[in-house]
Amino acid sequence: MKTLNITAAVIAITSVVAGCTTADPTVYSGLASASQLQPNTEDSTGRVPYRYKSNVDWRQYNKIIVDPVTVYSGTDNQFVKMADKDKSVLARYMQDQFAERLRTRFAQVNNSGPGTLRLHLTLTGAKDTTPFLGPFSHLDVGGNVINAAQAVQGREGTMAGSVNYAVEIYDAASNRLLSAYVTKQYPNAMNAGATFSALKGSKVGIDKGADALLAELN
Repeated sequence: MKTLNITAAVIAITSVVAGCTTADPTVYSGLASASQLQPNTEDSTGRVPYRYKSNVDWRQYNKIIVDPVTVYSGTDNQFVKMADKDKSVLARYMQDQFAERLRTRFAQVNNSGPGTLRLHLTLTGAKDTTPFLGPFSHLDVGGNVINAAQAVQGREGTMAGSVNYAVEIYDAASNRLLSAYVTKQYPNAMNAGATFSALKGSKVGIDKGADALLAELN
């Protein structure tokens, strides 16, 4: 009976906090592109609420400089009780994954020149997977119902991790801003595997974001 009561309590807690997710990205005041970011009327998902786009033909670029990822330190950051060492882990992971994806499309270089882009990524927020409750909410019948509903709407799963970051893309030779946006990425709500370690959900979000950027630049 005690076990049943504990299970029921956990399900109740999970249901209450299912909607408690990381805040959507903002126009972070410390970004170089902050004054140019505008509400993104083309996005209905909430994943990319602000962006700046110029009229650019990406096909004219075949090289890219990938700057070291910056961990945002402004007071309007959206890190949720995350240790500095975990922020550094995510920044290194972001650097590696974006560079790896973009290497399939661009030659990665260190110096500016014709046909060269410069990518600057800023990690602006992240949330760990909630210990115990994250995996439990995906293995329990009640939690699965909630997560299935979240997945249909493209929303975050219960107790899962997420990541917020900014993308700024420049013409390397002229330093002209070509594109910028802030985004929030997270695993599919039914991805139980993303809940079994604290940073896994944030890392899956980074993977998805890297794939999305590659698709945009192709």
